Amino acid sequence: MAQRTVYLETFGCQMNELDSELVAGQLRALGYSFTTDPERADVVLYNTCSVRERAEQKVWSRLGELRVRKAEQPGLVVGVLGCLAERDGVDLIKRMPVVDIMCGPGELDKLPSLLDNAVRTRESFVADSPADPDPDVGDRVRLRSASQVALQGNTSRRSATLAAAEDSLELLDLSRSISPTDHGGTAYVRITRGCNKFCTYCVVPFTRGAEIHRPPEHIIDECKRLADAGVIEITLLGQTVNHYRFEQDAAVIVNGLTQPQKGRAYSPSSGAGHRADPFRGAGVTTFADLLARIHDEVPAIERLRFVTSYPRDFGDDVLQVIRDHPRICRYLHVPAQTGSDRMLKMMNRGYSVSEYLEFLDRARAFLDQPEIGRPLMVSGDFIVGFPTETDEDFEASVALVRRARYKNSFIFKYSPRPGTVAFDKIPDDVPEEVKRRRNNTLLAAQSAISDEIAREQVGRTFNVMIEGVSKQQLKRHGVSQGEIRRQNAITLTVGGKGIGADVGDCGSGCSPVHGGEAPTAGQATEPSETVQLSGRTDGDLIVFVDAPGATATSMIGRILPVCVTSADKLVMRGSLAGV
Repeated sequence: MAQRTVYLETFGCQMNELDSELVAGQLRALGYSFTTDPERADVVLYNTCSVRERAEQKVWSRLGELRVRKAEQPGLVVGVLGCLAERDGVDLIKRMPVVDIMCGPGELDKLPSLLDNAVRTRESFVADSPADPDPDVGDRVRLRSASQVALQGNTSRRSATLAAAEDSLELLDLSRSISPTDHGGTAYVRITRGCNKFCTYCVVPFTRGAEIHRPPEHIIDECKRLADAGVIEITLLGQTVNHYRFEQDAAVIVNGLTQPQKGRAYSPSSGAGHRADPFRGAGVTTFADLLARIHDEVPAIERLRFVTSYPRDFGDDVLQVIRDHPRICRYLHVPAQTGSDRMLKMMNRGYSVSEYLEFLDRARAFLDQPEIGRPLMVSGDFIVGFPTETDEDFEASVALVRRARYKNSFIFKYSPRPGTVAFDKIPDDVPEEVKRRRNNTLLAAQSAISDEIAREQVGRTFNVMIEGVSKQQLKRHGVSQGEIRRQNAITLTVGGKGIGADVGDCGSGCSPVHGGEAPTAGQATEPSETVQLSGRTDGDLIVFVDAPGATATSMIGRILPVCVTSADKLVMRGSLAGV
């Protein structure tokens, strides 16, 4: 079979970004090449998210556009991966027969065989198409789906029998392809999959399945291999990352491989609140233990981050480990979703506003140390316009944003998501114009706080991870927003890292990450030209730094001291300390 070229576009969360990176490495090892231009691709894959309506609508739009192209290019293979595929199932193909492959997030290890079958099936469709077909018949042949499907369905929450315990998806993480040229010094590492929380607005427990914790030795080995490839910053990923807990005595070994374990339900008597886990014993690795082990056993990792944390189940043991291990970042992403206790109960979040604030106060007492240049930075998530939300409920959210002093918040208007409890049982009764007004009001409140926090950093010096060329710089070189989006479809925006650029292209699509390529493809940067680079502090604050064009490339992927000279909202500007 001739070599196939793949275009892979990713929507949604960091979990999806990592999934796409793993998929790309898997396919590249089998001889597939990648392109940043969908028009040049033989295979178009969309890794989807169903948590936010906007991301989902983009996917439907892309699929609609491909229908015309596929009528002209019947050999084209189209795949939908991720949560949207899992949620909609085979109904998605009925709605969009242009789709040949559907693969849920729990079945991504099966993608190579699905893709091979789909390619061969499409070739047979082309061969069977009449030389001069009736237009209607010809369209049906050309647009017919190859129908290669791998979904978890109702098996995702099955019992832990020996047969069910075998986790083939773990092999995808373990077989991760790591190249010294495939990153900008940063990487994601998954430590848990799935979720047990069943918030009424969220589809993740249904699309990604039950909470699963990976064996600690697998995680540490992956971190070591990344460090050997030059990675200096790792972000640990999990839907509820601080739930991580692995019991070695209960481990199941299948074909010589230690299998991931299903997560236990948390309660005040088993590790929540202020205390460490009272049932922790020999052979148990908690989240605090895992952080400490990675920090101590992989010293080449200069920064260790994690997202996303669940507020109710965050013990002092984790805070102590962060405080006592200097390479763990002082940054917590802890979604609140609302400042109303009534709304929290309707959302099935499992905590009250007072419990959430108690956690923030406790975390700051342990970790907020601006006097040594290590202030604790916190970000949050909020949903406005959840069903029955009143003005009083909304004002409670505004009050929480002001009280919590997030560095930034991800604020969304509620949109009913098929497959969730809220979609099926709670009418969406808040008018769209009310949602829009509340969204803008909360954004304005957060913007004012973000501006205050950024201005407080002026005059301070931070160690900044330089990730790549800023978007402002790219625009100055004539790169449009559409081109940036298309390039990011492959680079996944992980610290300037590129996982699928064509041979000869810059690894990140346009950023000078590897080998001194220019800010835009085919356009040289004069050595005397100033290049604006973008980086982050360990508290996840964005910093822009101007660097000479002759040395800018060598700075990307490094942690450098930067003195903050000015600030505006979410962005700080600075100069290299001592330069």
